[in-house]
Amino acid sequence: MISSSPRIAIVWRGDREARRAATPQNNRFHRIFEELAVAGLNPEPAVFDEEFADEVLDQLLDVDAVLVWVNPLDNGKTRAVLDPLLRKVAKAGRLVSAHPDVILKMGVKEVLYETRHIGWGVDTHLYRTAAEFREAFLPRLRAEGPRVLKRNRGNAGQGIWKVELAETPPGGPTFVQVLEARRGSVPEMLDLADFIARCESYFAENGCIVDQPYQFRLLDGMIRCYMSGERVVGFGHQLIKALVTPSAGCTELSEPGPRIMHPASAEPFQTLRTRMEEEWTPEMMSTLGIDARSLPIIWDADFLYGPPDASGNDTYVLCEINVSSVFAIPDEAAAEIASEMGSRLRRSKPDRI
Repeated sequence: MISSSPRIAIVWRGDREARRAATPQNNRFHRIFEELAVAGLNPEPAVFDEEFADEVLDQLLDVDAVLVWVNPLDNGKTRAVLDPLLRKVAKAGRLVSAHPDVILKMGVKEVLYETRHIGWGVDTHLYRTAAEFREAFLPRLRAEGPRVLKRNRGNAGQGIWKVELAETPPGGPTFVQVLEARRGSVPEMLDLADFIARCESYFAENGCIVDQPYQFRLLDGMIRCYMSGERVVGFGHQLIKALVTPSAGCTELSEPGPRIMHPASAEPFQTLRTRMEEEWTPEMMSTLGIDARSLPIIWDADFLYGPPDASGNDTYVLCEINVSSVFAIPDEAAAEIASEMGSRLRRSKPDRI
């Protein structure tokens, strides 16, 4: 029984007017507000922008826990101000999910390289400098076929490229066809040197580029596995168009299909659920040095279908982990978020609950 309801701040990006007008009911997170209240917690909006960051900091220092939904890139804005702010809040003893240091382990593309040995991994390489990228990428592209390059931090397909060799006259420059995963992108034919120069900004501020083979079952769709801590709380399956080259005579791609949500119990995904809960998540935690208390209260892993195994069963290839701003979510996930928040507060603040 809760003697004095712990306060939970829900953080998302918005301007001054959005902060002034925000209520638990008038935003896209309203179901999470509702379930936190049902669980006996006291949620409140905490709209963030750099313009009034000090005001948000004061608010967060006055609550018991913080749930954050802010993309790493958003109309030119980053989390360069927000992340240090959240570290201050966590250092002051407030529960912060996801903690910026956990995001830097899980919610970046480098995790694909660090966990390539896990069953979700494939032939994955990492370039830490532009010089390394220039030297190693072309031989790999020639030897192994189309590749997918991913900048370390981003969202909405920004900085994710399908790259394949184009017909090149002997002795001439090497041309590649590239397609970015950002919605509305169209294929481009570029000199490889020009494309590499375009990507050099990805190495700024200790950035890197991850290099993986293109998955030819992309048209079978992507499975988003929603997690709360160590437990699967739902799935989303979507037919995607990102990185799919238009057919001959078509200059642009149609929109991706809707993401169809499924509960954690959905039969088609039980093999994936078992592997996530019993194998892959524990192995990831061990590899990255993350304990159960630090896992995000809501996160997801995006999978593509890999080649069928020797028995004809589906395999799964991890294409990214999302931690910074996981939304939309299955209907059942809001209650699971509230349950996980209550459990963590009971462990960390038993005198409050």
